[in-house]
Amino acid sequence: MFARLRSDIQCILDRDPAARSTWEVLTCYPGLHAVVLHRLAHWCWTHGLQWPGRFISHIARFFTGIEIHPGAKIGQRVFFDHAMGVVVGETAEIGDGCTIYQGVTLGGTSLYKGVKRHPTLGKDVVVSAGAKVLGGFLVGDGAKIGSNAVVIKPVPAGATAVGIPARIIPSKSGESADVTTAEPKFTAYGITQEDDPVSQALRGLIDSASGQEHQIALLWKAVEALSVNRTEPECCVPTDAARTECFEAEKLNQLVGK
Repeated sequence: MFARLRSDIQCILDRDPAARSTWEVLTCYPGLHAVVLHRLAHWCWTHGLQWPGRFISHIARFFTGIEIHPGAKIGQRVFFDHAMGVVVGETAEIGDGCTIYQGVTLGGTSLYKGVKRHPTLGKDVVVSAGAKVLGGFLVGDGAKIGSNAVVIKPVPAGATAVGIPARIIPSKSGESADVTTAEPKFTAYGITQEDDPVSQALRGLIDSASGQEHQIALLWKAVEALSVNRTEPECCVPTDAARTECFEAEKLNQLVGK
């Protein structure tokens, strides 16, 4: 019990730069309090004491603002950061090392009892603020859920889900979303430009416009050079070469004028 508590405290110290001491985490982090109380409620639930389990869950919700059904399964080193307004359903499962931010809902879309209605999160999954993961499917290990995303289908391991409804962006390098790394690959309250397809499309449009501007500048330089090199007497020389050059020059001027 105490070993697991130390592990929970250490994971918070590793992931939250605002955490300054073990005492501060132990006394001032509602996410830790919610996890500890859930373990007690879950023990009651699995030992046939449903009402005490629900009551403990209710008390935890009152003091922490985090609602976790006593039937939900939570692994080790799970960090509810801020986490006000988080809702975790009865058949939800949260794997080891997951990080869940405020306003997240792990909900169900079915009203049938006795079936898997809520999602399963693999190891080291990051669910950003305001995200909704709805349904009895699997979110693979190391996956990332962007802020305010609405996920209604499985997410492969290492992938990123963004948008409403969520679009699945496969992992480019198979890197984990574990935020304990020295340089995290995931922005908790938004998505990086590498993860956002809209941002990538806008970047492509900007690059294309820049290339077109460069081509237009080269065309103007060529026109200016042609205008400088061309002299009036050459156009008046009654030769085929001169008439051809004059005709081409006039045609180019008309095209540029348009």
